[in-house]
Amino acid sequence: MRVDLRTRAGQVLQRCQKLALFSEDAGSLRRTFLSAPMRDCHREIASWLQPLGLSPRIDAAGNLRALYPAAASGAPRLFIGSHLDTVPNAGAFDGVLGVVLAVALLESLDGKRLPFAIELVGFSEEEGVRFSTPFLGSLALVGRLSESHLAKTDSRGISVREAIESFGLHPAELPGAAMSRDTLAFLEFHIEQGPALENLGLSLAVVDAISGQTRLEFRFSGRANHAGTTPMDLRHDALAAAAEWIAAVEREARRTPGLVATVGSIQAKPGVANVIPGDVRATLDVRHASDGARTQAVAKLTHLAEEIAARRGLAVAHTLLLEQPAIPMDPFLSGQIETAIRAAGCKPHHMTSGAGHDAMILAGSVPSGMIFLRTPGGISHDPAESVLPADVEKALECGMQLLAQLASSS
Repeated sequence: MRVDLRTRAGQVLQRCQKLALFSEDAGSLRRTFLSAPMRDCHREIASWLQPLGLSPRIDAAGNLRALYPAAASGAPRLFIGSHLDTVPNAGAFDGVLGVVLAVALLESLDGKRLPFAIELVGFSEEEGVRFSTPFLGSLALVGRLSESHLAKTDSRGISVREAIESFGLHPAELPGAAMSRDTLAFLEFHIEQGPALENLGLSLAVVDAISGQTRLEFRFSGRANHAGTTPMDLRHDALAAAAEWIAAVEREARRTPGLVATVGSIQAKPGVANVIPGDVRATLDVRHASDGARTQAVAKLTHLAEEIAARRGLAVAHTLLLEQPAIPMDPFLSGQIETAIRAAGCKPHHMTSGAGHDAMILAGSVPSGMIFLRTPGGISHDPAESVLPADVEKALECGMQLLAQLASSS
């Protein structure tokens, strides 16, 4: 069994690297919602599934789906998967590893049928890169891809609806992309995307919850003026105000255990060296496992922006971009994952995910669980992103054990 697992783990890594070749950019990886490389990705994964007797399909939202039948007809189904899209200049494992591991788990069954069917899903979109709206793939699976989602446009003015149609799919068939009522649960393997497991010297973790997230855009409005002729005490510098606030955001986040707050994008206008910036837009991303702590932090950071702007003679306004509550994973499934991690010879660790995942969308409709794999260096969303072969081996062993446990409890 150990040799077989080692071989399968090596194949998983090779397959992830193969999928990383399907990119919109030469020399780096970027694969967005229903881009041409996504079709190549679908074709490659289908070639792995066909020897299992499976006939993969692409649903109306562009999700790759493949059903491994149960021992008897009419049985419920377990979904296993993750997303196939990437951020720009991405690594080879974020999202994709969860899909490739699902393929490997189906292969490990060697034709054996379980009391439940297994449906592999490779979500078409999770990152929100092309349309600035995440989770399009998983929203379709739970029947929540709305007309407002379909109307979103990318930088070229192409709408989600038009992208679906250009890919050869039919938006009218989106209701058929929703999961069936006989769904048992959803399981997602994913790299941690952080340093916690590496610092603990552990391979795998049970994800108990996914942090809530608030995302806003702040606009500091001052007065543009000549950089050489305006005295320092007569300036209304929007960028200086934003800079003071950014430092305050970091300071306040450090004071609150479990809180992370990030100003990830800032745009100053007019954006030239010899003009005092009169207008600045800055994003704020706040996350915490506790919705109360997150809400309180957002209120405080907003108040700080207003106080800094008033003191400097500026105006500030903010727009809410995203409000996502903390999402707990299913306790029974998390308990089963812990047992499976122990059976794989690993010490189980429970943690909250600071990043959003498709599991948070599925959790509102079906019992959902997540398993994290250690991320060397905590590096993700970067070409240096990696995963250890031994950890992939353990993830496979854990997954096989979990399927056996769920089969015995069905």
